[in-house]
Amino acid sequence: MDLRIFIEPQQGASYDDQLAVARATEELGFDAFFRSDHYVRMGAGDGLPGPTDSWTTLAGLARETSRIKLGTLVSSATFRHPGILAIQVAQVDQMSGGRVELGLGAGWFEREHAAYGIPFPEKRFGLFAEQLEVITGLWKASGPYTFHGEHYDLTDSPALPKPVGTIPVIIGGSGATKTPALAARYASEFNLNFPAPHEVEARVKVLHAACEAAGRAPESLTMSVANVVCAGRDDAEVERRAAAIGRDVQELRATGFAGTPSAIVDRIGSFGELGVSRIYLQVLDLHDLDHLAFVASEVASQL
Repeated sequence: MDLRIFIEPQQGASYDDQLAVARATEELGFDAFFRSDHYVRMGAGDGLPGPTDSWTTLAGLARETSRIKLGTLVSSATFRHPGILAIQVAQVDQMSGGRVELGLGAGWFEREHAAYGIPFPEKRFGLFAEQLEVITGLWKASGPYTFHGEHYDLTDSPALPKPVGTIPVIIGGSGATKTPALAARYASEFNLNFPAPHEVEARVKVLHAACEAAGRAPESLTMSVANVVCAGRDDAEVERRAAAIGRDVQELRATGFAGTPSAIVDRIGSFGELGVSRIYLQVLDLHDLDHLAFVASEVASQL
């Protein structure tokens, strides 16, 4: 089971805060460092020191780490132009020596678009589907690339730069038919983001059916789950960490990776039995690096 660290820097984090977590991620043996792609804080608070751009941040981290995978969970099709995003991701992949993965989604957070003057299209799924076609097409093209779609029009693009190798594409979402079908066509991984434990089995079956309908072996599509982590040696430590991130400890125990190491290992193991092979541990307190060390020594060591 791969364990990855996933953060939400729009809630309030500088580049240096993220660098500290990324370095700890690498030193402690986790598989990857991922971040969300948002420009406005969600919920109460000021979000200081302000937003950081995900691909600018990952470019810096590409030069300041050496082993871990780096990526987004997920970049938004509503404020990323596919031609420019293909260039950005390929360049960061080169800067990292081939360690980049691209998570891409249809976009949903209208308020951040209003805050920065970014148009928020009413119909977003077609935009998202064309972005997947354009980005992967640019990376794969052996010569000039042309695409004429409803939303994007590219003519004789040099289709450069190229990534180091094949960049894994991660698709996430809760759609019952369209999103799984796109994943079966374009993705190397499908992320079940913040599912209730009882939902996972049914959603995995939907993804397997989408793969079979596309003529793809279901086992070729990595299944992953992302949810918040809140670990402690005992109930008091779990409650202290839950309070620090402003979350209800009972809700975290019911839905996330929360509790003592044995409880977290059991939940991860139950997902593994359903075909999930990768876990994104959402870390919300970026200053509690002892939390990461504890998860590495007491949870990851048992997996």
